[in-house]
Amino acid sequence: MIKGMSIANVWVLDHERAKAFYTEKLGLEVRTDMTMGEGGMRWLTVGAKDQPDLEITLMVPGPPALDPESAEELRKLVAKGVLGAGVFATDDIHADYAALKARGVEFLQDPKERPYGTEAIFRDDSGNWFSFTQRRERLDPGQDWGLS
Repeated sequence: MIKGMSIANVWVLDHERAKAFYTEKLGLEVRTDMTMGEGGMRWLTVGAKDQPDLEITLMVPGPPALDPESAEELRKLVAKGVLGAGVFATDDIHADYAALKARGVEFLQDPKERPYGTEAIFRDDSGNWFSFTQRRERLDPGQDWGLS
C-alpha cells in the first residue's frame, strides 16, 4: 500500500542555478547530486532539513523523460512562469518572508490572510511559482472558502 510521497519533481531550466537558488536562497539541503551512467541524466535532489522523508528533484526538461519537442515546450512554460510547483510550509511567515526576501527571493505576493492561513507567493529562478504558507491551527470543515 502507498505509505506517502517520497520524491516530487520540479522542472528547472539550469541545474547549477537551481541548486544555488534552492540551497542558498531557500535554505534547503542537497540530498543527491549525481549523474546516471556515463553522459547520462543528472539526478539532483534537495529537501528541508526537518523533513528527511521528502526530496524535491530539480529536473531539467529533456531525455529520457521527454522527447525534444516536449522538452522545449515545457521549458517555455517554465520560463513563462505559468507552472505552480507546490506549497512550502512555515510556522513564522512574517519572519521567514523577510529573511527570504533579504536573500533575493522574488515574491509575487506579500503575506495575505486567507481562510486556510497566511500565504505569500514566490517565484524560483526558473519561473515556477510556489505558495509559502503558514496554516491556521484549526480549519472549520464547513467554512465557505470562497473558491466557487
